[in-house]
Amino acid sequence: MSTMAASAQSAAEPKVGLRERKKIKTRTAIREATYRLIMEQGYDATTVEQIAEAAEVSPSTVFRYFPTKEDIVLTDEFDPILERELRARPADEPIVDSVRHVVERSLDLAFADTSPEVTRLRLRLQVETPAVRSRMMESMSVTGQLMCRVIADRTGRDPDGLEVRVHAMSLVSAMMQATMYWAEHDQEDDLRDLVMRALDTVQHGL
Repeated sequence: MSTMAASAQSAAEPKVGLRERKKIKTRTAIREATYRLIMEQGYDATTVEQIAEAAEVSPSTVFRYFPTKEDIVLTDEFDPILERELRARPADEPIVDSVRHVVERSLDLAFADTSPEVTRLRLRLQVETPAVRSRMMESMSVTGQLMCRVIADRTGRDPDGLEVRVHAMSLVSAMMQATMYWAEHDQEDDLRDLVMRALDTVQHGL
């Protein structure tokens, strides 16, 4: 769920220790170096070695934080925030309504902390770069699994049950498709409205 909350962590999580702050600083340096290089020379021309040099770390450090170059573009702090915030919502609240609340909050934080230029770049790469788009589809399963856990805990169902998996992935796919639609249409509409429309479609149908 990359673009939803690239920087929500700073406002949504409690203060962290020195070690974790250093990790966040390193991840941020790697991301910023990657975005800068891609803006200058394109995605395919940008290598992990160049990213490491620009971020002043070793290539092995880059891979320790991000298994692939695509993950640098896609990875953010959204998933742990999503799970924690969903669990903080009332247990009897419909899961779709909980997701609406959390996504609205996350979008506000994301747009406050992420430059429009970086947001546009990440979205463009997700739409136009096959390797990034493919990796994004793989990452959906991780978000889907956490949604399954939350739904299962609320309903007392098996997190691996068919109905739970279908409902969880329909929510994840709705959010992803809203983001992709926004990117494909030059970000003309309000992303928040698109996400809410997508979730309404899951809840009520066409």
